[in-house]
Amino acid sequence: MAPKTKLLDNLWDDSAAAGLDEPGLLLYRSNLLGADKRITNYGGGNTSAKVMETDPLTGEKVEVLWVKGSGGDVGTMKRDGFATLYLDKLTALKSLYRGIEDEDRMVGLLPHATFNLNPRAASIDTPLHGFLPYRHVDHMHPDAIIAIAASKDSRVLTREIFGDEIGWLPWRRPGFQLGLDLEAFARANPRAKGVVLESHGLFTWADTAKDVYELTLSVINKAIAWFAERTADRPAFGGAVTTSLPPAERRAIAARLMPEIRGRIGKVERKLGHFDDQQAVLDFVNSAALKPLAALGTSCPDHFLRTKIRPLVLDFDPRAPDLDAVVAGLDEALDAYRVDYTRYYEGCRRPDSPKMRDPNPVIFLVPGVGMLSFARDKATARIAGEFYVNAINVMCGASAVSEYRGLPEQEAFDIEYWLLEEAKLQRMPKPRSLAGRVAFITGGAGGIGRATAARLASEGASIVLADIDAAALNATVEEFAGRFSRDAVRGVTLDVTREDEVIAAFRSACIEFGGVDILVSNAGIASSAPVEETDLAMWNRNIDILATGYFLVSREAFRLFRRQGLGGTVVFVSSKNGLASSPNAAAYCTAKAAEIHLARCLALEGAEAGIRVNTVNPDAVLRGSKIWSGEWREQRAASSNLAVDELEEHYRKRSLLKLNVFPEDIAEAIYFLASDASAKSTGNIINVDAGNATSFTR
Repeated sequence: MAPKTKLLDNLWDDSAAAGLDEPGLLLYRSNLLGADKRITNYGGGNTSAKVMETDPLTGEKVEVLWVKGSGGDVGTMKRDGFATLYLDKLTALKSLYRGIEDEDRMVGLLPHATFNLNPRAASIDTPLHGFLPYRHVDHMHPDAIIAIAASKDSRVLTREIFGDEIGWLPWRRPGFQLGLDLEAFARANPRAKGVVLESHGLFTWADTAKDVYELTLSVINKAIAWFAERTADRPAFGGAVTTSLPPAERRAIAARLMPEIRGRIGKVERKLGHFDDQQAVLDFVNSAALKPLAALGTSCPDHFLRTKIRPLVLDFDPRAPDLDAVVAGLDEALDAYRVDYTRYYEGCRRPDSPKMRDPNPVIFLVPGVGMLSFARDKATARIAGEFYVNAINVMCGASAVSEYRGLPEQEAFDIEYWLLEEAKLQRMPKPRSLAGRVAFITGGAGGIGRATAARLASEGASIVLADIDAAALNATVEEFAGRFSRDAVRGVTLDVTREDEVIAAFRSACIEFGGVDILVSNAGIASSAPVEETDLAMWNRNIDILATGYFLVSREAFRLFRRQGLGGTVVFVSSKNGLASSPNAAAYCTAKAAEIHLARCLALEGAEAGIRVNTVNPDAVLRGSKIWSGEWREQRAASSNLAVDELEEHYRKRSLLKLNVFPEDIAEAIYFLASDASAKSTGNIINVDAGNATSFTR
């Protein structure tokens, strides 16, 4: 049964809307509509209002079109996300229009209608809103409506469900001509409240923001209820031909497959992954309809801009699972997909088409397991997966009541490789230095770990924070989700001395992001005692965390790096005490020396696979450090006959440069060693200690 049968709730709150001006009401309704992915997908659809404004040039009242600007998302946009255009100037562009071959030129003319120097660019859908003779217009991409729009019997079903209330228009690529088509329909059908666009979505209109919001919901709910009645007790996609594996097994398979795929499709541009095994996905991948429907491609233009025209279905049988065979067959499967994508490109290209983009799939479907999606960053990979779930719901609904139809390849190509879309891509900012890379940071909730995570995230890296302190870890993850984005950070509670926990932590990183590129081994403790007072427990604890722990996380990182085949970077956070001995710290100094030598050994082993291993040696990083917050600070002060509050100044004066060392200083060195700026460095040590002659490397 599909699409989802739960009706949409009316979330309009008159008290929240009271006092809002017309643009404020437009924003309020837009955010309400965009908050539910059953109404429209991320970045999809648009809303508008025609508002009387004071012209800043003449002081007279003029009618202004407020409409979602190019590239925005109705669910999360702010007031500055709307383009504003003089309606009379927009309407005047009709006299310049010469036909569908003129579409791109007309988009170039839209800025000439800008009201009040608004910098927000108008989208290709602007004429669709501006030419309709109604004050408030919604254009949404609801699964339930697109399931009708993408059906063979689309026009008949629209009439059956909505009668004269909602009309129907045949497929046309969004643009100026479609705006004229909508205007002509509305004027010829004054009693209509909206229209279904074949293979595209829904338009609705009314005289107030609240009325159009409630109309949009009622139309979608009518479609949902109609599907529920027509498909009651009917299994999705005609029923399953295989069964889903248990959740833990699905995740284990995803953890194994994602780095293998990521390594094969990320040679030119690194990719991040997302795993989705929700019920709608499992219904599809377990059905007999999987391969024939997947091959037809998606229908709604927004879908294949995110997901490519079709996915790659992996040959996996959950009844007789042979994951090694799937991995062994990945190269052949990807080669076949690239060949087919090249055929699609060459067969549909126009003389002025942009060059072919990445021919690798975005969506991977695995029977019994779920869906894997890959893109240049985590948010885009997740959103691509969400779009394909929308496509699944559409295919499910359309095939349940009629016959599903994807867009013809030429139509799909003309949108995917639209020159305007290419121009938008070319305007995107240059990727940051660590874009597409995943950093796994142990001791991630401590001072150096947090500073390092912030530095790497600021350069575009996705972050896995690992720490034994669950409370501090959760607080750090929440902080970073707010500073960067929830997509950019994950946390995992980890005791680096536990082999099983280390393996599980890296598996979790693979499920969340598709793999790991950078290991920052930073988990640490410190202890101080004369050797005759150093008991075996203290000795073992230092060795377990600072030597064995570094070995365990490095070994797991090496295993993963080799599977990905993309190289890798390991940075050890050791200490000045790994090179220079200190009294009353034999266990700590010995373990830190072991770290440095382990890094050298790993640099030798990893070089042929492009795995670089380097070390940063801090000294006296007191601020924000958990190891300096307890007995260690007191013990080090006592060893120098100092009061505790004199220690930081003592270390500053002791340094050659007479400077304090802060977590951000260590993070800067780690960033350098993790980035391509140090691409030709391995086996090296950087001391960040403000100068200490006893720890000069030799």
